[in-house]
Amino acid sequence: MTRQPTPSVGVTFGVLGPVTASTAGGPVPLRGPRQRLVLARLLIAHGRVVPVERLVDDLWEVPPDGAVGAIRTFVADLRRALEPDRPPRQPPRLLVTEPPGYALRAAPDAVDAYRFEAAVGEAGRLLTGELPGPALTALDEALALWRGPAYADCAGALWAVAEINRLDESRMLAVERRAEALLALGRPDEAAADLPAHLAGHPLREDAWRLLALARYRAGRQGEALAALREARDVLVAELGLDPGPELRRLEADILAQAAHLTPAVAVPDRAGPVRDGASGPAPRRPFVGRDVELERLRHAGRVATASGRPTLALLSGDPGAGKTALAEALTRQLAAEGWTTAWGRSPEYEGAPAAWPWTQITDTLTEPAASRGPVGPGGPVGSGGPVGSGGLSGSGEPSGVDVPVDGGGTAGTGDAADPAVARFRRHRAVASVVSAVADRAPVLLVLDDLHRADGDTLDLLTALLTGPQPATGPVLVLGTYRATEISPELTAALARSAGLEPVRVYLGGLSPEATGELARALVATELDPPTVGLIHHRSGGNPFFVRELVQLYAGAGGSALAEVPPGVRDVIRHRLAQLPAATRTVLRQAAVLGRDVDPTVLGALTGDPAVLLDAVDRALQAGFLTEREPDGQLRFTHILVRDTLYADLSAARRAAWHAAVAEALQRCQPVDPATLAHHLLSAGGPAAALRAAGYARTAAEQAERDGNPHEAARLWAQVVDAYDRAGGTERRERLSAVLGLGRALAVTGRLARARGCRAEAIADAEAVGDPRLAAEVLAGFDVPAIWTRNDDDRLSERIVRAAEHALTGLGPTGSAQRSRLLSTLALELRGTTGDRGRRAAAEAERIARTVADPGLLAFALNARFMHAFHRVGLAAERARIGAELVDLAAARQLVTFEVLGHLIGVQSCCARADRAGADGHARAADRLAQRYELPLVGVFTGWYAALRQALDGDREAAATAYRAAAERLPAEAMPGLAHGLLPLALLGLRLSDAVGADPLAHAPAGARRTRVDVPAGQQPIPGPDDEDWASLDWGPYEPWVRPLLLAADGDHAAARAALRVLPDGPHDLLREVRLCLTARAAVAVGDRPTMERVAAALRPAADELAAGSGVLTVGPVAGHLADLATALGRDEEAAGHRRTARLLVARARADDPT
Repeated sequence: MTRQPTPSVGVTFGVLGPVTASTAGGPVPLRGPRQRLVLARLLIAHGRVVPVERLVDDLWEVPPDGAVGAIRTFVADLRRALEPDRPPRQPPRLLVTEPPGYALRAAPDAVDAYRFEAAVGEAGRLLTGELPGPALTALDEALALWRGPAYADCAGALWAVAEINRLDESRMLAVERRAEALLALGRPDEAAADLPAHLAGHPLREDAWRLLALARYRAGRQGEALAALREARDVLVAELGLDPGPELRRLEADILAQAAHLTPAVAVPDRAGPVRDGASGPAPRRPFVGRDVELERLRHAGRVATASGRPTLALLSGDPGAGKTALAEALTRQLAAEGWTTAWGRSPEYEGAPAAWPWTQITDTLTEPAASRGPVGPGGPVGSGGPVGSGGLSGSGEPSGVDVPVDGGGTAGTGDAADPAVARFRRHRAVASVVSAVADRAPVLLVLDDLHRADGDTLDLLTALLTGPQPATGPVLVLGTYRATEISPELTAALARSAGLEPVRVYLGGLSPEATGELARALVATELDPPTVGLIHHRSGGNPFFVRELVQLYAGAGGSALAEVPPGVRDVIRHRLAQLPAATRTVLRQAAVLGRDVDPTVLGALTGDPAVLLDAVDRALQAGFLTEREPDGQLRFTHILVRDTLYADLSAARRAAWHAAVAEALQRCQPVDPATLAHHLLSAGGPAAALRAAGYARTAAEQAERDGNPHEAARLWAQVVDAYDRAGGTERRERLSAVLGLGRALAVTGRLARARGCRAEAIADAEAVGDPRLAAEVLAGFDVPAIWTRNDDDRLSERIVRAAEHALTGLGPTGSAQRSRLLSTLALELRGTTGDRGRRAAAEAERIARTVADPGLLAFALNARFMHAFHRVGLAAERARIGAELVDLAAARQLVTFEVLGHLIGVQSCCARADRAGADGHARAADRLAQRYELPLVGVFTGWYAALRQALDGDREAAATAYRAAAERLPAEAMPGLAHGLLPLALLGLRLSDAVGADPLAHAPAGARRTRVDVPAGQQPIPGPDDEDWASLDWGPYEPWVRPLLLAADGDHAAARAALRVLPDGPHDLLREVRLCLTARAAVAVGDRPTMERVAAALRPAADELAAGSGVLTVGPVAGHLADLATALGRDEEAAGHRRTARLLVARARADDPT
């Protein structure tokens, strides 16, 4: 069957890279790798039907039981994602069912591969028709569609190999046709520059070798043309044992004869010259050429920002030295000349600068008086690598002229405005307010340079400014630059968060040969002949920085130096540095220790000789290694590669000595930036310097916590720990508090596994010291709220319980805050246990906290009390009261994390009481707080609730899909206590929810009666189709309660009864009702009367609740299970009453009004 066109439903597909789908509203979420494989398999079929059996065979080497059901789930999920607005019961138009399988009816222009192949074919026709210009345009657009290897998700799939190879072949053809178009247009240099990379991956392409040799010949490089043909011959002989084909042999003969037909006359179209800023801004300090198209794209982004009145994001990437900063400077000059306000923030080159330092630079600039602010570029508010007493948002100061508080408060649990999340939100809101206020007067350009080095807090602030709950407003263009080869995980995450904005993306490759020549000639006073320019372009690949270095080398040492210097840009820098006097090189190396931005005062203290410093700076400026900022004389390396090369060449001993000298010089400055000083002291080495570094790093870490910069706080606390270790480990108490600080910061940023490791380390160290007071401080120092009633690390919890009991014994029965905190800690670690020690500890902790009148302490104690509100079933109302008090208390005192905890408790308790509207409200409130204050783990719980909501609505298929998606997003390594076994349990719950409580006589003949106490008529232990291999699933801690049910389902009633007899009581936790209901169903299935009696008594207090109090899964109304038990026990009247209750609960859960 051939591909059928379909009416457009606004969905486009990408396969030239990872498999994607998009609509006008943005990317379509594809849930997991197998769903992507299903989509890819259907796309590869080009509209033909793919049988279900073929899908199963293609997705699994050994198909599991239930594979067909899984395929149906994947397809249903894809349909909802691709056509979200399709009305119920209307057949899908895109992913259709057609026996014996499915087909994807994508329009020809909806798949990038289809468009690519059409463009390549059209380009061939244009070349045949002697229209190389349009052909080149078509090929450039076609090749731009490639984002990586075709069907990148399916590289190992046998069914994808043929299609991937076919598309790769088309791409190679496109590259070669592009070279033909360039040659026809008289641009052989560009063709010659592109083809070697193509041949490196495909060395057997004879036509590519032909084009390369011809391009080099037409560019005046006859020797290199013949060398290319010789290399082609060597490759073909070595790989295939064949001589070149006739076309290559003929071309070689023609080159040797310099045949006239090799250089036909061509009409070269006019090409735009370089950007000249002239009247549009201050004269540039260095030539700016060859970036007209890229500059215009960024200017267009600015026009979009002014037209829409909203912030617009542009991303500028490229290799080191590609000219990203120069292009951003040119944009800054032009927009400033048109009345824009401009501000720059540059990510520091080392770890000593404060958190979110680029934003401090930007806000300092934006809050200057307008009369003193000109067009601000990268040389504007940048100091010597870190602020010394700077204002703005780096510390306790506020941006002048903006009445927005930015300071945080204390640590969590100390009173008003104490939560670090509140400080972070205030900081983000303050920056957005500053930007919005300035944008009210004129359009604003913000340049964030070198984002590949940005810390997490800088990137968090960037995304908050653009997509946060209170983003910046007005015409704002945010331009971020970064190295495409050095994208950090933090930057990757930030770019993903900003993808919905559809940022303008500009990538800088090498300059064209013409632009290289123009740049080179602008840099030297003498005329450069074409061969020299060609050599510079060839050696540099068009990289502007490399071009400058080679031109400087040429100007100083002549043309012969271009051939002698090694090929790497760092080697060129070293070669040029070697021509400077030794004293100048030494001063430059000392400057490199300070970073890219150099304070002459600090550098003077390091050199110790003003005359030597002045002479060296003059020579470095003249040689182009440094630039000088007016009017304050601050110095800056012309490129970070210069600074990095100098720094890398220092010996370890010299580097340490100079860092120590810088630290001494900085300590004489007032005020001192602690993070910068800690960096230099740590780099200096030695125990004494490390101990001093620890103190400064601690000050910086505490400031980062107060300012709401948790990523920076984590980095600095780790630095404190490292510093104490280097100091010899003598300051054990201080090191312990640093480890706890690191654990807190890691927990706030969602890195729970590492946070637990820090806590375990701190406890072990405290126990080794043998100081009870110290142990108590360490145990009580981790007051992170908790919602799940199962611990992630049982061994660690047992250890904490023993240590806490020991500390409480030593502390005695005081009414102190420390005792309350220790009791709460003890109760939290005893969560889920069956004894009453945890409940008693929580009650005492709450009594003390209410007398101490510390809101944070009371919130922590209420968290502990919640963890022990499971000593019997049916306590959802009590937990609801705890959640409500937490919300009121925390909202009044801005204890955001505890306010979120209160709402999550509200979600759980409302689910148990079948109050869907109430649960929805709490979930929305929790999500709002999580978004506003950037709390990464809240979405885990609200995501599982969203799946549970589908289950409560009775949409089993949608719920199963949502549960699988939620499980994929669950960070199992960080949260094993939540993740292990949860998905299978949720899927089993879907099967049980609709089956419990059914009346066995509902469809029986009139007058029928039960005649014996046994299994309700027609009841299956696990209802529904037999398409799931339940026994093969990993049930984790729930396995003992699932095993009897699985055995009963397999018909092994004796084994099921034996499993029921040894079943433990089980944890007293959020899933207690679920476990009892599973036990009830197994007992009913095998007629185990004693177990039925025991479970019925245990479940009756929860008869008015759904077994959904976890807020993540359900097994239906508890009353439904009680009805089944009563029926099996012959208590028909009781069963009828429970059935009425169950029906009422289901109806309430599916209604918008719980009353």
